[in-house]
Amino acid sequence: MASPHRRYTTLILDLGDVLFSWSPNKNAPIPPRQLKSILSSVTWFEYERGRISQAECYQRVSAEFSVDAASVAEAFQQARESLRPNEEFLGLIRELRQQSDGQLTVLALSNISLPDYEYIMTLGSDWTSVFDRIFASAAIGERKPHLGAYRRVISEMNLDPHTTVFVDDKPDNVVSARSFGMHGVVFDNQENVFRALRNIFGDPVQRGRDFLRQHAGQLETSTDSGVVFEENFTQLIIYELTNDKSLITTSNCPRTWNFFRGLSFCEGKPLFSESFPDDVDTTSVALTVLRPDRALVDSILDEMLNFVDEDGIMQTYFDYSRPRMDPFVCTNVMSLFYEYDRGQDLPRTLEWVYEVLLHRAYAHGSRYYMSADCFLYFMSRLVRRLTDPAQLNRFRPLFVERVQERIGAEGDAMDLGFRLLAVASVGIQSPRDLERLLAMQCDDGGWPICWFYQYGSTGVKAGNRGLSTALAVKAIETSTFRPPSPALSIASSTKLEVEALKAIPRPTSSRRLGDLFMPWRRSVRENLIASN
Repeated sequence: MASPHRRYTTLILDLGDVLFSWSPNKNAPIPPRQLKSILSSVTWFEYERGRISQAECYQRVSAEFSVDAASVAEAFQQARESLRPNEEFLGLIRELRQQSDGQLTVLALSNISLPDYEYIMTLGSDWTSVFDRIFASAAIGERKPHLGAYRRVISEMNLDPHTTVFVDDKPDNVVSARSFGMHGVVFDNQENVFRALRNIFGDPVQRGRDFLRQHAGQLETSTDSGVVFEENFTQLIIYELTNDKSLITTSNCPRTWNFFRGLSFCEGKPLFSESFPDDVDTTSVALTVLRPDRALVDSILDEMLNFVDEDGIMQTYFDYSRPRMDPFVCTNVMSLFYEYDRGQDLPRTLEWVYEVLLHRAYAHGSRYYMSADCFLYFMSRLVRRLTDPAQLNRFRPLFVERVQERIGAEGDAMDLGFRLLAVASVGIQSPRDLERLLAMQCDDGGWPICWFYQYGSTGVKAGNRGLSTALAVKAIETSTFRPPSPALSIASSTKLEVEALKAIPRPTSSRRLGDLFMPWRRSVRENLIASN
């Protein structure tokens, strides 16, 4: 079945230096540099348009470049005979066509003379079978990057440029394709181009799921120095994202949870110089996700309340000798308490979490976490569990503002996954961030490792490809894909803003200075409150 995320239905490829390679003969009568100059001449362009014959072309080149016409003919005959099809690329095209269930149209658009076109049609390897049609410049009387060549293909094949991918080794040709709305790919590195095409035409969700299943039970965490170790926290997040216990491995914790699963070693030595007590962060996620017996949960929540400091802030560890506080951790704690209708037990922790959100104290991470988008994802888990209308009306509008601020910001695959899930939780879409996330998928179907957290005392960073992939899959499933809208012109965007501002009443109160300069914020906030 075709992927619901696939929006491209046509692939247009160049032939020379993309699907075919050639190599100049070292003993050729014309040196490579001069040969390159001939290929860039107006005479050669006319020859590729089919406006002059091969004989006339060679005669003109002979006169323009002071080269014997026979030498010109010999040099290009040698180049022609050196042409070889790129069998790896042909294999990829067949793979993409098979995956598309016959829905992918593959075309060629090449700047090529009629004699050269006739020659490559006689070559073996059955390369022509991958194409639905081949457009040779000599046959259509137009060559790239001139727009007429693209118009001819679009018209004759009745193409929608916005669902078309164009691959060429010349940036000028790709720019012209993009000017029609096509997705342009410059063939500069075969590995990168193969990866891009698999990501464009493949099913990202299915490929991601296949990666997770292939590594089920082995989705372990690694440090930034490459040391693999076993822990519980990331496993639990992966389970929450996938709802598939077969993917993860966790400790058997009858009550409170520890971040680690046993001791972690590097070259026979402990990875860390100290052992860590059970923590409220891992415990909160575990109890929220696994939902054990309610009586057990209530007894653990009662125990956690013993680790609140004099300011009313929940501490990180079940250990009085290790006083630590972290807003990311406290957000997960509040999600747990609200999950079991006990949010009122931690009013000052909730207030602190709100202040962190209000003042963007999460922007540069915390002692343990490194990503602002991670905090907003954790906050989305809390917001959807808020049952008190007063608190929901207080948190949600501010949360909406904060997630909107992150749209389009820099970030790795994990950041983008967290961000897309956070914005989707309040009904917002971020198509450009989704595009970026899709482009990051690796050849094996997973997403790259990203640093999820760090250890406060050592600065060691840790990440998990299983987490990056589970986040990406969930984010793609959750996001409704819409292509980015074309940018408005200055004139039209100014008109739009003026008309929009006229439609929004000027605020009568000065209690929120931001409402005066950005009146749409008040309108959005009031609509959100009214809808809840």
